[in-house]
Amino acid sequence: MFASTLIRPAAARLVHSRQLAHRGLRLKSATRCSSTWNWAKSSSSASNDEDNSSAPTSGSPNNNDNDRNPPPSVQQSILNQCSELHSSIMPFNTSLQGPLAKNSDKGTSLPFVFLVGNHSSGKSSFINYVLGRSVQTAGVAPTDDCFTVIAPGPKDVDQDGPALVGDPDIGFEGLRQFGPTLIHHTQLKVRDGIRNQDFMIIDSPGMIDSPVNYGGMVSNNSKDRSSTSSAIMDRGYDFQGVVRWMAERADVVLLFFDPDKPGTTGETLNILLHSLGGMDHKLLIVLNKADQFKKIHDFARAYGSLCWNLSKVIPRKDLPRIFTMCLPVASTTDGEAKSATTTEALDRHALADLHQSRDDVLAEVMKAPKRRIDNVITNLHDSVHLLLMHAVVAEDVRARYSKRQWENRMQEVSSLVLGVGLSALGIHFDVPLQFTGGVVAATVIGVGGMHWFNSSKLKDAEEQLTSIEELSASFQRTHPQEVSEADEFYSAIWARIRDPLRLSLWRTGLSDFPAVSKSDVAKLQNILDQEIPRLRRLASPSHHGSKHM
Repeated sequence: MFASTLIRPAAARLVHSRQLAHRGLRLKSATRCSSTWNWAKSSSSASNDEDNSSAPTSGSPNNNDNDRNPPPSVQQSILNQCSELHSSIMPFNTSLQGPLAKNSDKGTSLPFVFLVGNHSSGKSSFINYVLGRSVQTAGVAPTDDCFTVIAPGPKDVDQDGPALVGDPDIGFEGLRQFGPTLIHHTQLKVRDGIRNQDFMIIDSPGMIDSPVNYGGMVSNNSKDRSSTSSAIMDRGYDFQGVVRWMAERADVVLLFFDPDKPGTTGETLNILLHSLGGMDHKLLIVLNKADQFKKIHDFARAYGSLCWNLSKVIPRKDLPRIFTMCLPVASTTDGEAKSATTTEALDRHALADLHQSRDDVLAEVMKAPKRRIDNVITNLHDSVHLLLMHAVVAEDVRARYSKRQWENRMQEVSSLVLGVGLSALGIHFDVPLQFTGGVVAATVIGVGGMHWFNSSKLKDAEEQLTSIEELSASFQRTHPQEVSEADEFYSAIWARIRDPLRLSLWRTGLSDFPAVSKSDVAKLQNILDQEIPRLRRLASPSHHGSKHM
């Protein structure tokens, strides 16, 4: 379900930076992000060095969770093995023009949490609450139009988009594919003294409906209002594609709504449908600012509106949990704990429930580094399944086309051999030259006409074989057991690769499409049947004490 987040090991560079720190050398102001902060600080060391009194007491993760996670050495071993396995299948994916994105085997240096949602839904305020200091500018109106990467470091450093994307160690090089406009709308903020010492937080531009594309005040004659090209022109880059790219690599994704716009913005629903589909395992839906409701029926109306809008893009009866929460109200100059509006709006018990929901969200955010292991293995499992189905179905289509191609060639060769044989017999038995010449001419014309006819039929056959109907038939033929059992997992995989597969076959041409060997399929199947279960066992709490790697 979600395309690719792997950690690139950089132990040598990180150990060297620690040695410089121990020697008391001052870090130079460098142009590269990797020289401005220490990426090597592990989750365990960060939690030991962090001042517990500065963290939110009710939202801090349970220390007993450490007993349910692999030791650091086992974690690094799992990540390295996943990276090697993922890198090993990328050449095969490239040769087949497979469904895996370029550099999908390369992830970010640190785990990260990705926030997306409507403008003024409280994303920036929540980030400041998590960090323990004011980093993002908050306001009612849209305050930022950039994707902002917030990372821990020894001192405050800001870098623009080209420096962020150009750094080979952070892991955002893949954003180049979305063009220079997106690059200039990204930024990096390295901050000292923040609570997320072992993961990053990425803020996104608030989503605002455009009256041109998302069902606003638009005439019925606008045929391309939902087209990709028009959507790109809204911001100058493919916003949905960037969100998808970020969400695939994120370890936790938060989708924010607020009482004023409870899921009514079309862009938000499009993002949920097209960019966040298949990421339910790491997606948290948050209805923020719930303390603004003064009457219970106002809350019920907003909550119901959100559920109704979500039901349009989530095709199932049971909706995911919606975290209704609010952030602490800042103290006034008179020392009052809460504003009069909040006190009138909600009683103490209601606020306690909202605070508990906020603490649940905060706890999930703080688990981002621990979720990285499971997400990396899940990403590898998903990538191998996509590539395997792509290869198997493509080989079935190519083999059927190749069979027709060889049948046509055999017909042409047989006709040519027959004509040459008759001509040779005529010469051998001194048949008049008129007859022999007529046989030669008939052979040339016949074979040429047959070749032209077969070529046109092959083109028709190629168009037929690459049609949606025939590709679906190939899927049913290559996966008979899964189809007979109505396996929803394989149906979902097929729905994801069908259109990219058709495009790859059409772009390359069936005559030039490379053959898939049984050894290639066996290699992918071995990763699914042997390697991934082994990695799952290593990451499982019941196997942490096992010495078998």
